[in-house]
Amino acid sequence: MALRLHNTLSGRKEPFTTLVPNVANVYVCGPTVYDYAHLGHARCYVVYDVLVRHLRETGYEVKFVRNYTDVDDKILKRAAERGESPRELSQRFIDAFAEDMARLHCLTPDVEPRVSEHIPEIIALIEKLVERGHAYVSDGDVYYSVESFPDYGKLSHRSLDQLKAGASERLSDTEQARKKHPADFVLWKGGVHEGATWESPFGPGRPGWHIECSAMSMKHLGETLDLHGGGLDLVFPHHENEVAQSEGATGRCFSNCWVHNGFVEVDKEKMSKSLGNFFTARELFERHEPEALRYFVMTVHYRAPLSLDWTLDDEGKVSGFPSIEEAERRVEYLYRTRLRLESIPEARIKEEEAPLPDELGKLRERLHTALDDDLNMPVALAHVADFLRATNELADRAATKKGTVARSAIEAAREGFELLGRWLGLGTETPSDVLDRIRARRARALGLSGEAIEQKIAERAEARAQRDFARADAIRDELAALGVELHDGPNGTTWTIP
Repeated sequence: MALRLHNTLSGRKEPFTTLVPNVANVYVCGPTVYDYAHLGHARCYVVYDVLVRHLRETGYEVKFVRNYTDVDDKILKRAAERGESPRELSQRFIDAFAEDMARLHCLTPDVEPRVSEHIPEIIALIEKLVERGHAYVSDGDVYYSVESFPDYGKLSHRSLDQLKAGASERLSDTEQARKKHPADFVLWKGGVHEGATWESPFGPGRPGWHIECSAMSMKHLGETLDLHGGGLDLVFPHHENEVAQSEGATGRCFSNCWVHNGFVEVDKEKMSKSLGNFFTARELFERHEPEALRYFVMTVHYRAPLSLDWTLDDEGKVSGFPSIEEAERRVEYLYRTRLRLESIPEARIKEEEAPLPDELGKLRERLHTALDDDLNMPVALAHVADFLRATNELADRAATKKGTVARSAIEAAREGFELLGRWLGLGTETPSDVLDRIRARRARALGLSGEAIEQKIAERAEARAQRDFARADAIRDELAALGVELHDGPNGTTWTIP
């Protein structure tokens, strides 16, 4: 089965094809760096990380480009409020974004262009649009003329009449006077903008938002992209305007495939700062493993809304996120399974002929099929669950008296975990590190310290050594009442908080 993706341009699921066989040029719109990454960013960039991983794992040579918008009104406003330069502010949030993406196990793109470093390319593109009659200068600004591009609206499936009516309602009389058509959009903002002003043939100013991605994507990937991605909110106007700019300048198809991920919703409303239902990735990282957030994103098809639910305490403050908590339990199970696999004694592994369970032997095939079907990550995770169950059955069998397992099965399970890491970005960390962090975080949430729990375990061990089993049981019951489970094993007693 070949990869099929839902193409926003056609409105249907289509085979993914590239200009050059087995070479994929992918561009994804990156963040405007004036604040920390939020859950919507996490969702978007995990989706395209899995897409890039899938392409590479199935034989494509991928050039992945994701930009940073470091020239924007929001950046200028925030920098002025904080008394720092726009460059300093944007660099700080670029660094924070890169750190957050790494914690989510997102691969670093091959190229991460910045608007501020592509001003000559942007000006040259605007000049070409003016020369071809697609853009005009008006009172120091440069606008794109949507009427000059007959296909305007083809990506968002809107007519120019619809766009004219909607845009007219949003414009002031001054703005309407400067434009030939209400839907015309700015390519160059004339004037002096503190910390973000460049000279141009149109006078001093700075780029508009939409022109930047056309210029940067075409510089690094050529005039026609194999795939352009982003959030659903970018279909109009941003991506629609990119199509008009790029195709107006080159006369060629800008991108053969357009992919858009759905919104994050809270109580069936889009997550936004204005509604007060907004969470940064870092706020969520304080409560949960970043990998749990990655897993959570993957539990819902990328085009469907991702619903975030929460619980409130008696004071009305957010006390938990049940869906992410469940995702963390799945991540915990994954790492416990991997730890159990790694702990199977070599003496229990035999060179013997034994049928290999499909859950182990066909994992690659099943992941490939699931992700080929419009990047169906929920189905892929169902196969991961089957794989983990089969791996635990190996560990259970090895743990029985005189129990043995075939080396071929152990190797298949090990290869499976390597596959999960490369293909899905799951299970790549040291198991004990992840499990210890989860345990410590849950203990803190209950007001407990690891040191106090370990002291109780030591007291219980002493009681058992003195055959004071009543005291030992009382300590176990005391910890259980606090939410701590004890696990006795040949190497001592360990503890978890479910």
